Amino acid sequence: MPSSTNSTGLFISFEGIDGAGKSTHIARLADTFRAQGRVVTLTREPGGTPLAEKLRVMVLEDAMDPLCEALLMFAARRDHLLQVIEPALARGEVVLCDRFTDATVAYQGFGRGFDLDVLRQLETWVQALPQGGLRQPELTLWFDLPPETAAARLATARAPDRFESQPVAFFSRVGAGYAHRLQAQPERFARIASDQPVDAVWRAVRAVFETRGWLAPEPAV
Repeated sequence: MPSSTNSTGLFISFEGIDGAGKSTHIARLADTFRAQGRVVTLTREPGGTPLAEKLRVMVLEDAMDPLCEALLMFAARRDHLLQVIEPALARGEVVLCDRFTDATVAYQGFGRGFDLDVLRQLETWVQALPQGGLRQPELTLWFDLPPETAAARLATARAPDRFESQPVAFFSRVGAGYAHRLQAQPERFARIASDQPVDAVWRAVRAVFETRGWLAPEPAV
């Protein structure tokens, strides 16, 4: 079991289709880790650095083909890894990231139908560690939500971006992409059923971290 001491960095990613409720629980988890003495870096993809945020605007707003989209995603990821994620982990911080490579496979690979072999090659190049292997999250929380429910939630939210405005069928394919990644690396994933009340979802999230020894049990009321 990974250590929960402050000298050990943790990289946690949050995944799910738009409207799944990731943002609420990322913020709450960050506060919970801080209350237990951890330093937290809260970040997102695409984005997290000045360069990656510029690329994010292009990806979300500008029309482009799937290859351009994938290349921009991985270019932003490379800068994000070098400038934010790796330094924070080296300092022993908890890195909570709203989306990582699983999102690229789900959205560009399954949603757009882009070549999965090309995405795997890009993943290998961009996330390679000097000592060998790939930088991956220690844990990925997948907020699994039916696309129809997500669409209803987004209907009352802000004006949709280029991804949020996609039809329900697109998000069904994206969900299949997340399931594919979970099946390939089940030890890294925790599936959270997010079609529940917010407090029930939070209890499921917290239980994952308590089971792994990364958070102390919540005091009994």
